[in-house]
Amino acid sequence: MDRTEAELREKLLKAEFEPEYVEQAVAYVKSCGYLDDERYVRNYIEYRKDHKSRRRMEQELQFRKGVSSELIRKIYDELEPVDERALIRRQIQKKCGSMAEWDDRRKQKLIASLVRKGFRTGDILSVLREQ
Repeated sequence: MDRTEAELREKLLKAEFEPEYVEQAVAYVKSCGYLDDERYVRNYIEYRKDHKSRRRMEQELQFRKGVSSELIRKIYDELEPVDERALIRRQIQKKCGSMAEWDDRRKQKLIASLVRKGFRTGDILSVLREQ
């Protein structure tokens, strides 16, 4: 299974290996090309870019996978930009289809749900105005 350097280090330390041996193991695996954070981030983004917001993926990579924000930004700059408004439209369509008969309370819940998924409020409101 592909992992980040931080994930492998954490897993080995949890298994109660000595820190010295953990660092040696990480260095060895990196030198063999089995461990590559840049490749991991690129694959992670490519696989999830049509389903998750950029902000959500950045947070997952940084806080769950232990990848530096600089590396995440570097990879994002190299990849094709994703139309987040199209993702929002798809999320709205999946959740409700037509919003014509929705009341304000239900729309607020939808907006809150999309914000929790990492989409920008401005983009959400812009897409809702189109509806």
